[in-house]
Amino acid sequence: MLGCEVTEPRPRCVLPFEAAPAEVRLLRRAAIAQLGQWGMPIAADEVALLVTELATNVIKHVGEGVAATLILEWRGERLRVEVHDKSRMVPSFNAEGCQEECGRGLHLIGGLAADWGTMLMAAGKAVWCEILLEEGGACRRIERALGVLEGYRREGYPVMAAQGRSKAVHLEEAAVELIADLLHWTASQGQDPDDVLDRAQTHYEAEAAAAA
Repeated sequence: MLGCEVTEPRPRCVLPFEAAPAEVRLLRRAAIAQLGQWGMPIAADEVALLVTELATNVIKHVGEGVAATLILEWRGERLRVEVHDKSRMVPSFNAEGCQEECGRGLHLIGGLAADWGTMLMAAGKAVWCEILLEEGGACRRIERALGVLEGYRREGYPVMAAQGRSKAVHLEEAAVELIADLLHWTASQGQDPDDVLDRAQTHYEAEAAAAA
C-alpha cells in the first residue's frame, strides 16, 4: 500500500492497495491516520467501518489480490469515501434490499452513509459513499457513554448499583466491566481484542489532540 497524496484546494487522499485481508487492516489504519491529520477524528468510527466493508467487497466480488484504490475527499460538511477497482460489475441496492451479488457490506453502507452510489470508469468502477461531518463529537461521545453506563450498571450489575459508594465509583467499575464484555464479544467474533483496543486508543488520542 502506497502513501497518500493530498491535493488542493479540496483535501484528497489517494491510497492504492491490494485487495487482501491483511491489507484491509493497514488500509483502515491509514484512513484513520489521515482523518487525524485533517483534524476530523470524530468521523473515524464510521470511516473505519466503511473502508473495511468497501475493501472487503472488492475481495469477495472482484477477487483477492487484485489492485484497488481508496480515495478520501473532504467536501466541506461531507467526507467522501471511494474504492476503485478494475471490475465493471455494478452492485445494486433497492427498497427491497440488496441483491445477492452485492453482499452484506452495502447493507451497512446504505445504513451509515448520507448518500452512496457507483460510477463506471474507463478501467472499471468506483463505489462511493458520503458521511456528514458534525461538530461536538467529543461531547456526544461522553453523553452516549454515560447513558450506556447508567443502563449497564442498573441492568447488568444490580448489586453494584445498590452498594453504598459514590456514583462516580460505580460508573468507573461499570466502564471496566463493559470494556471487558466487549473484548469477550470481539474475540467470539474472531477479531483480535488487542487490535480493537489499539483502534479505540487511536481514536481517543486523535480526538483529544484535535480538541486541545
